[in-house]
Amino acid sequence: MDIGIGLPTTVPGTEGRTLVDWARHAEDAGFSTLGTIGRLVYPSYEELIALSAAAAVTSRIRLTTGVLLAPLYTNAALLAKQAASLDRLSGGRLVLGLGLGGRDDDFAASGLSTQGRGRRLDEQVAMMKQVWSGEEFGDAGGIGPEPARPGGPEIILGGTTEASFRRVARIADGWIMGGGTPDMFAQGAAAADKAWQDEGRAGRPRKLTLAYYALGPEARSQADGYLLHYYGWLGDFAGQIAAGAAVGAEMVRSYAAAFEANGCDEIIFVPTASRLDQVSLLAEAMA
Repeated sequence: MDIGIGLPTTVPGTEGRTLVDWARHAEDAGFSTLGTIGRLVYPSYEELIALSAAAAVTSRIRLTTGVLLAPLYTNAALLAKQAASLDRLSGGRLVLGLGLGGRDDDFAASGLSTQGRGRRLDEQVAMMKQVWSGEEFGDAGGIGPEPARPGGPEIILGGTTEASFRRVARIADGWIMGGGTPDMFAQGAAAADKAWQDEGRAGRPRKLTLAYYALGPEARSQADGYLLHYYGWLGDFAGQIAAGAAVGAEMVRSYAAAFEANGCDEIIFVPTASRLDQVSLLAEAMA
């Protein structure tokens, strides 16, 4: 199983220089992926822009949006161009994780309705694949640049409903769980595999998960401070999310082992602070 690490793009107060240094350290430490989390109404960095900065100072590590809230990006042709640009700039390292989004305020701030999000996502992916295939749209031809990866970046979809798993099987390359227990992952992975088989696709979908972590002497207070704020809109459930963060090296290792045992291909440990020691501490925990 691959071990990735999140960029602290949603940790309030994180400086741009820190994101760049974090990306360098993560690649040097051998992590498989730099991941981001999508959200609009929050003091966070936009994902594609943050990963473009990371791409400029790295050469190997994958760049994964985990997940970008696609329905908020209403111009699918422009989103395809942005994704292809990042994919080409990075030498084909972009993994485009997409999701529907579950916060009403993100949609209200965008002047959009949450209704019909699934249909819009289907249409967006179809349009992006048309763009990435080189289809002509005007006198100048297609919408470039051509992605580094033939056919466009790998697409990973989030979601835990039956419709979400069917969508993965129809139009994506894999599934990502946005947080939860190894048992919850096992159930989702089985559903993704079944939908994949029902669709008649060869092989199996790639399966990923996110997991929050904090390491060091103030790990518990660090995790609580961030997660209770970030998920405050969920009320009491925010406390359950905070309690599930891995707050020690042994917890990190046990989480990784449990997810791997349940068929996970890649786990992305998402930081709850932006101190650079969190990169080295996670690398040491997984050594």
